[in-house]
Amino acid sequence: MFGFFKRKKEEVEEKKEEEFVEIDESLLSESKKLNVRIESLKDFGDTERIQNLIREGNIVFLRIKELKDKDLTELKRSVDKLKKTIIAMNGDIVGIGDDLLVICPSFARIYRG
Repeated sequence: MFGFFKRKKEEVEEKKEEEFVEIDESLLSESKKLNVRIESLKDFGDTERIQNLIREGNIVFLRIKELKDKDLTELKRSVDKLKKTIIAMNGDIVGIGDDLLVICPSFARIYRG
């Protein structure tokens, strides 16, 4: 009578073993690490540099306070240009407070919970 339960337990253990996946250690090398950059936007000219960092696959925490205090119109131009690049790349951008932007390439999403 209890042999039925014993067989089920063995079947479950076999299924657990099948779920095991071995990871190739070469995938964990230094070149595969994710880069997170902290940058500052001091003038409109910095926008191109930030775009290139995103295109290279970096996540960028961008300080915007300096440009915001200096020239709000130039800040808006820079942010609009960055947004267009992010949309074209299917990336993500979000403002944190009044002084910081977080910009991610397509492989990352920013949680807005």
